[in-house]
Amino acid sequence: MSIFKRSNCYQLRRRVPRRYRSVEPRGTIWVSLHTDSETVARSKADRVWSQLIEAWEARLAGDTAAAEKRYEAAQELARIRGFRYLDIDLVSRLPVEALLQRVEAIRDVRGVPDTFEASALLGTVQKPRITVEAALDIYWTLAREKVVGKSEHQVRRWKNPRIKAVRNFVEVVGNKPIDAITRDDMLDFRQFWLERIEAAEVTPNSANKDLIHLGDVLKTVNNMKRLGLDLPLGELSFREGEKSTRPPFSVDWIRKRLLAPGALSGLNDEARGLLLGMVNTGYRPSEGAGLTTGTIHLGHDIPHISIEPIDRQLKTRHSRRVIPLAGVSLEAFREFPNGFPRYRDSASLSGTVNKYLKENGLLETPEHSFYSLRHAFEDRMIEAGIDDRIRRDLFGHRLDRERYGKGASLAHLAKLVEGIAL
Repeated sequence: MSIFKRSNCYQLRRRVPRRYRSVEPRGTIWVSLHTDSETVARSKADRVWSQLIEAWEARLAGDTAAAEKRYEAAQELARIRGFRYLDIDLVSRLPVEALLQRVEAIRDVRGVPDTFEASALLGTVQKPRITVEAALDIYWTLAREKVVGKSEHQVRRWKNPRIKAVRNFVEVVGNKPIDAITRDDMLDFRQFWLERIEAAEVTPNSANKDLIHLGDVLKTVNNMKRLGLDLPLGELSFREGEKSTRPPFSVDWIRKRLLAPGALSGLNDEARGLLLGMVNTGYRPSEGAGLTTGTIHLGHDIPHISIEPIDRQLKTRHSRRVIPLAGVSLEAFREFPNGFPRYRDSASLSGTVNKYLKENGLLETPEHSFYSLRHAFEDRMIEAGIDDRIRRDLFGHRLDRERYGKGASLAHLAKLVEGIAL
């Protein structure tokens, strides 16, 4: 049994036996033993390994999806015969007359009772136990309305943190049936995150997101499948510190450093175009990357872009808007009138730009990033005395009051943006 200490906590590490490769994708498992004592760790390691073996054997022995289909078929057959499906313990408590009605309703096939009908009407079809991993598979179907209108990239970004949360839980607790999850299991999972927070590997915010995504999967399946479980998910979150925000680039820094001749020449053309487009529009990087020929309007009397939910979902309903083009942003879109296909369905834009800015000394402070251009655009609007309603409309932010009228005209917006454009 291989155990080792990491961040003051012992871990179990062991290769997955060949027998279980079909039900366990990991080649090697790593499980926190939640102790800094080697003696305790060794005693816990054997128990944890035995639990893993039991879980793998259970998965080899049964097919959760097939069991669920059999159970649903039994429920439907009982309904067709005019009965509500009841588990056998409830059937056994029925009055004699009601029980006889069920027995008499079972059809004979050549003088022999149909076994599946008997199981459906007498409640002997075993109710499937949904494991955590199976719950995730079910969740994708139950929560499908949440991906309506999202692009493939947005769907991936939505799925990945939920996959990660379930994977982390299974590594710590095991792939248990969700009706067998205990309060101790959830506290063990919380302890796993606490140790990582204490080791400065993650922030409380990251841990809370994992807990939220796991809870979303389990609660959705519990509610939509009408399981009626009392899931032990309360009071698990970590207290978060003051939320940090990216500082804005100063006007001098943008002019003298970012827009200096040759400063961005080493950045690939589309990433450079997206950065320059952001200077005088303040769009979110994903919004800029999603622009297409149909949303870049250079032939209009007033050149502008329109942020619309075309083949993708916007961050909020307030994000839909038009933004006039001016200065270096207008020049960038004249170079890329069809948008930026390289980054349309890619998550690499911010990473590429931030890496370039850092390696070339173009970050005003270590806290600055690509996103700081969005903050800088708003600061310039504030300094120019632009009305709060207009700032929110240009930024795609919610208005903290009733929204009246259509807002400022495109011509008025263009005049304001030209006044602060670089």
